[in-house]
Amino acid sequence: MTTVVDAADLLDFCSAQIQDAAFSLWPGQAAVLGALAPSVTGYVQQIEVGGRPLFAKYSLLGASLVSVMRGSCGSWEKVVAQQTAYAASPTSLLQREAAQLDALAAGGLAVARAAGCADGVLFTEPVSGPTLADLVFKSPERTGELLGRTLRPLEVLQRPVVAEQADRAAINERGIDATFRRKFNGISGRTYLDQLGTARLEERTQHGVAIVVRQVIARLLRLRLAPALGPAQVLYGDLKPEHAFFPDGPEGPPVFIDPGLQRGPAHADAAKLVSRTVLCLIAVTPPEGTTAILEGIDGFVQEQLRPRRRAMGGLYLRKLLVTWLMDTTNITTTYLSAPAGLPLPEHAGAVVERVEAVCTLLDRVSALLMADADPAASWRLALSHAAKAATR
Repeated sequence: MTTVVDAADLLDFCSAQIQDAAFSLWPGQAAVLGALAPSVTGYVQQIEVGGRPLFAKYSLLGASLVSVMRGSCGSWEKVVAQQTAYAASPTSLLQREAAQLDALAAGGLAVARAAGCADGVLFTEPVSGPTLADLVFKSPERTGELLGRTLRPLEVLQRPVVAEQADRAAINERGIDATFRRKFNGISGRTYLDQLGTARLEERTQHGVAIVVRQVIARLLRLRLAPALGPAQVLYGDLKPEHAFFPDGPEGPPVFIDPGLQRGPAHADAAKLVSRTVLCLIAVTPPEGTTAILEGIDGFVQEQLRPRRRAMGGLYLRKLLVTWLMDTTNITTTYLSAPAGLPLPEHAGAVVERVEAVCTLLDRVSALLMADADPAASWRLALSHAAKAATR
């Protein structure tokens, strides 16, 4: 894919905006920029203000950094011209995220504390301790318990103070289905797939990946049209293993970062946890922990099925499988389309290196779903294919 925006220009601009916002919020206090937290979505950087450690986030037009660099928002001059108005808007992505953090705290969920928001920059206090991903790979035998203890506190999302904020200022940009439709529908979607992986893969691998991904997407576009299970509920919206911290260790409650509150199907948060945990497993591959992690994922999902009648449980499982594949396709293609000059998180680089295993998993499980097999049997086979992908 052609890179329209230079990485150095983008990174320097975002860094300067963060420093200016810090001076605006805390005049007279020294603001010292720290390490960049590599991301394909928003710009995130550590900063100390008056000796106080913070994380600063900056969003360019609410789009991913990859999209901006690839020219989806126009030339760099156009992006800069539009960004001033966008950053000042009360409906900008990070203004909504700041409001969501406040609403979640008011609803009783432990979340990162927003320290300030100005000029399109959101400052939050750091959260210490291991992430869910850290704990899963340290203690694979506790995977099911840890996943359940991450999802359970999110029952507070249905409380009025949280639900009202989700309805008033949803972050639909982080929705799995919305992202999938935006990326892969129409002419722009076909063009995107034609150029997938040009900066990250050898030509032969790129060609094979593109063939598989096209086929997977065609299946998922049909599968996602199945009727909803019931009324939409409030979702966390961006429930990744690295977004849940355990400051007091595995026995303590989780603390959450980076919400994306929105209305959606009941299975979506669980599906994202499954998707990203499996993707971590494929990328990291601790051979001694693979079986235990997948058994834990199975136990976690069976727990979600327990209160549902058998027929509804089958529909839930099928929808979860489709959403899992959609999310994995979304993030894997974003990693593959990242320009060479954009720093990737370590995990993302590992996914790119093992992309053929990821594509094989997506291909085999989506084919299962198209065959309309028994959902329970499809689930078991999906876990088997995940185990093979993790040990390839």
